Amino acid sequence: MDYKKIAASTNTETRDVMKMSEPVGNVYEMVMIIGKRANQLAIEMKQDLDAKLQEFASYSDNLEEVFENHEQIEISRFYEKLPKPSLLAIEEWKDADIYYRNPSKEKEMFG
Repeated sequence: MDYKKIAASTNTETRDVMKMSEPVGNVYEMVMIIGKRANQLAIEMKQDLDAKLQEFASYSDNLEEVFENHEQIEISRFYEKLPKPSLLAIEEWKDADIYYRNPSKEKEMFG
């Protein structure tokens, strides 16, 4: 899923965690799943930003050549305005877009 297209809120919202945890039946397991997905999104976002900013990298050691690059600033502002990875992960969870599995539960079922 493309994190740039997720319509997640950038504001704080009150959520019913008991209702959100119904698919797994455990609030803590839900938090772990959302947390791991948020970490994945954060890494992906960081890699994308680094790749885009790498185009503007200057490899000279001359301090006098430091200048303002408006395209670089716009890219940085775009990524700053994106919702936080945790909010994106919560939105994916609510839309049932996260695939997860619990090996210990599978072991109990197929024992």
